[in-house]
Parts: sequence; C-alpha cells; structure tokens
Amino acid sequence: MDKDQLDGLLPFLAVAEHLSFTRAARALNVSPTAVSKSVQQLERRYGVTLFQRTTRSVVLTEPGAALFQRVRHAVSDINDALAGLSDYQTRPTGTLRLTMSRMTMMLLVEPVLPEFRERYPDVTLELSLSEGAVDLASGRYDAGIRLEETVEKDMATVRLTPALRWSVVGSPEYFARMGRPRKPEDLTAHEGLVYRFVTSGQRHRWEFTRRGRDVTVDVPGRIVVNDRSSLLALARRGLGLAYVADLEAAGDLAAGRLEPVLRDHIRPTAGVHLYFPSRAQMQPALRAFIDTLRQRRA
Repeated sequence: MDKDQLDGLLPFLAVAEHLSFTRAARALNVSPTAVSKSVQQLERRYGVTLFQRTTRSVVLTEPGAALFQRVRHAVSDINDALAGLSDYQTRPTGTLRLTMSRMTMMLLVEPVLPEFRERYPDVTLELSLSEGAVDLASGRYDAGIRLEETVEKDMATVRLTPALRWSVVGSPEYFARMGRPRKPEDLTAHEGLVYRFVTSGQRHRWEFTRRGRDVTVDVPGRIVVNDRSSLLALARRGLGLAYVADLEAAGDLAAGRLEPVLRDHIRPTAGVHLYFPSRAQMQPALRAFIDTLRQRRA
C-alpha cells in the first residue's frame, strides 16, 4: 500500500464526525487551516468532493458519506490494535519460553503451575527440559533456571532458593549391606553412582572438606548417568551411593527411602537462579512467573 493513500484520512474522519473544520482541528490539536488543506489534497487526489461547505454548515456529500462509513470502522480497529500494544507492557500475556532441568521442573515449577495458570490465563508457557547448559539467544528462550555456578556472568539473575546443602545418599538396604562411610576416604570401598554433565561430558567430582582443606575422592563407579532423576532412582534401588543436593533428594530423605551421610564434610553451594539477558527488559509475564515462584517458596 502506498503511504500517500492514507494522507488526509484522519483529518477527513475528524471533520466527518464533528461536521466542523474548527472542532475537528481542536480534536486533532492542529489549526483549522491545516485540516482544510489536508481534506482538499485528499479531494484533489481522487477527484471527488467530500464535503459541501457553507458559512453555516459542513455536510458530507454522497462519496464523502460512503468513504466515511467504510473507513471509520477500519480506523477504529487500528486504534484498538495499537492501544492493545500497551497491554504487553503492563498485563502478563503472550508466550513465555523457559529452559530448565527435569529436576528443577519437578521440584520448583510443577508445584506452582496450577496457581500461575489460574492467576495469569493469558500467558502461554513453553517449558523445555534439558540437563545441559542452554544458550538462551539461539534457543529463543526468555529465561532459564539453573544452578548459579553454571550461569554466564553477563546474565541478570534472580535467586529462587537459598544456598544448597549437599550429601551422599544411599538406600537403607545399601547401608545394611555395605555399611556407612564415616569420612570421605571411606568411599573408596563403596560403589558410586556417577553423574556425567551433558554439556562438558565430564564426570561430577565428589568434593569434600577434610581437616580444613578441600579434597576430591575418586569413588569407584560402574554406573554413569546424565540425568539427575535417574541418579536418585538408582540410589533408591540400592545400586550405589549418589552425591546430590538435599533439595533434589528432599522427598526421598523425608520418606526414608534414602539416607544421608557425610553432610558435614560438604560445603554448601549457591542456590538455584532464574536468569535472563541483562540487557533485556523483564517482560510482565516473566515478572509474574518469578513472583509466583517466590511466593510459593516463601
């Protein structure tokens, strides 16, 4: 569409609604001369007379009335559409795309989804589950949820959990069969369930503190997995010990399916954070999601 085709339409509509060039000019906050000039240019462009003007009145001609009836609804729709853009700045709406691990989904996000859906019915959530690190830009994600230590430094972050406590866990059956390690060095006589990081491919190092210094124990392990849920499932079956955060094993620990050891030998680490590009403005849907998570945790 040629943009010149739209020139003069707003002044025409204003005059047609008010049947006065003076009142139309006042509504548009311009001079009556400017309104008259715009209408005259529109008439010359299409070779028709849109208004009959006298010193006392302004009346639509037949082509003017026909144009007014057809255009005013279209312009009203356009104005409504433009006004609706402000909703995206104030009201949570649209699609929110998030990436997180399966464990984060289960422990932090699933419990708040019913409340979030009820409070913000105009928001569509797209939740992508992945154990590895994810580039938000290439994946077109609005935000991600990960351990703080894995988040890029140029990201803005929002803390979702306190610092994480860690422990080595095993099933009651495993400890009845193999005994309980009392110090980190005892783990060399046990069977470990090893987690391999998806992105780096490296095995998770079992790190402890011993007499004030940090030590790493090479625990024998003949089962290696890259999924945290599977790590816990195998531990519940008594196949070995797993090095996990208390948060992810909370249900199993509370139910007695798993029991912790060596907790006092492991330093706490930074908690789980939601992160997004620091240069990006936080959209209302993301802010609403964060608020819901925080309220639930509180």
